[in-house]
Amino acid sequence: MSDYQPQKTFCPECRKEVEYQIEDSVEKKEVRGLEFEYTAERAYCNECGAEIFIPELHDQNLQKIDNAYREKAGIIKVPEIKEIVEQYNTGKRPLSLLLGWGETTLTRYLDGDIPSKSYSETLKKVKDDYGYMRQLAEENKDKVSDKAFKGLIEAIKDLQNNELKTEKKIDSVIKYLLKELGEVTPLALQKLLYYSQGFYKTFYDEFLFDNDCEAWVHGPVYKEIYFKYRDYGYNPIEDKSIKFENINLTEAEEELLDSVIDNFGCYSAKTLEKMTHSERPWRLTRKNLKPEEKSNEIIRKNLIEDYFRDVNNKYQMLNVEDINDYSEELFVKIK
Repeated sequence: MSDYQPQKTFCPECRKEVEYQIEDSVEKKEVRGLEFEYTAERAYCNECGAEIFIPELHDQNLQKIDNAYREKAGIIKVPEIKEIVEQYNTGKRPLSLLLGWGETTLTRYLDGDIPSKSYSETLKKVKDDYGYMRQLAEENKDKVSDKAFKGLIEAIKDLQNNELKTEKKIDSVIKYLLKELGEVTPLALQKLLYYSQGFYKTFYDEFLFDNDCEAWVHGPVYKEIYFKYRDYGYNPIEDKSIKFENINLTEAEEELLDSVIDNFGCYSAKTLEKMTHSERPWRLTRKNLKPEEKSNEIIRKNLIEDYFRDVNNKYQMLNVEDINDYSEELFVKIK
């Protein structure tokens, strides 16, 4: 015997209890002057076809609207804010004060209030940049108890120690690029990471690191790396906290990165941006967007894999030094 229980509720049109079905509906919404799409769930009567109000679906749809708006506007989401509170283990009120805000500001954001763009950017940064969180805490420590301040400092030390133990491959790649290039801007770094990822896949049939990049206005961007280094703006990255002796790369990985440095590291950040704009993965991911329209759409790894495999085949690349033929022709193409 089946355990299936049909969904039933009261239909105002039929004036009785009826079975209903739920259907997805792609809808447009405008919030604070920003238009976006989201996928709502709507309930319909199986007898008359009329839409039926289901409180649970209504609440879920409101949450989807909130998530879609934040995604479109680049605003941090509530679960991410919860992660920040948990990782710093200080409590909502003292953490809010240590950020330089009112004591209830963080609580309001956790309850669903949407932060301003500047407050959102601060939260995004302190989520991954423990040094910045410490700087803010030092500036505002007179607003909280010694116990709260010391608790946050201890949490930061624990986070930094854990990060050292679980450093991601992309961090080693970044260290190597910074060490070998000497000077590189955040924009150029993003493009060099992208080319390292694509060419490593085509030569060794695996991606160099797990991170996904997004199709931003200025080309492929690894979001977490953007927030880590964005304060340098258009200036070279000078991160004195980086320890270059802790670079975990194989000989093959370093050889590939050396070729990317030789063949792409010689170009300016804006030239590298133009190069990626001319390539299929970025263009296909942004095909329905206006040139200056923001997007967090991920450039799917299969698009990167297919494109760089085609490049490899076209230029008959036998080893990593052959990247030179592609980079030179691409430079001529975008001039």
